[in-house]
Amino acid sequence: MTAAEHPVLPRQSPPPDDERPPQDRRRMIRRRLITATIIVLLIGIPAGYLLISAGQSRRAGQNKEAEAAAQGLREGWPSRMQRRIFELPMPGNSLDVQYYETNNWKASRLYVEFRTTSAGLDRFLSRLGSGRGDLQAGEVTIGARDRKVSGWSFDPGTDWAGTTHTNKDPRPTQDIMVNMTDPMNPVVYVVSAATP
Repeated sequence: MTAAEHPVLPRQSPPPDDERPPQDRRRMIRRRLITATIIVLLIGIPAGYLLISAGQSRRAGQNKEAEAAAQGLREGWPSRMQRRIFELPMPGNSLDVQYYETNNWKASRLYVEFRTTSAGLDRFLSRLGSGRGDLQAGEVTIGARDRKVSGWSFDPGTDWAGTTHTNKDPRPTQDIMVNMTDPMNPVVYVVSAATP
């Protein structure tokens, strides 16, 4: 057979959009819809997560900044991490809790004040590795610098008792003062200092 015997058929082009069968048009629309949905899911969801996490990060930074800028004792409990780092096993029934943290290249200090019960004081001291027998009546164990930073004053005329619980570095050392005027509800003042 020669080329002349094979007739050349003209190429058929696809019908224009308006002449396509309805099934092809539906399939094309469905495919575009699926593609658009996939693009939204691949781009939109991660972008949403980024926006949410950026907002949370900014709020956390503002909270840290406010805490760092605070001067003097502030109401509330120190975080669990702070209590763990500074080894302050505060009794769970403590009231009127206030704290303040300072940090510099020499040492970090956590100042804590709280009211507890007589049994709460015993629990606190025993968890530190100390006891009521270590409290010296009338002895001021918190230094002048720390009293100035915290705003505490241990004036005469109050039933004060104090002790210092010393640990080996790098564990913190606690200077403790207790207002024993009301022995059933003592007020505890602690400066826990840790060196890096």
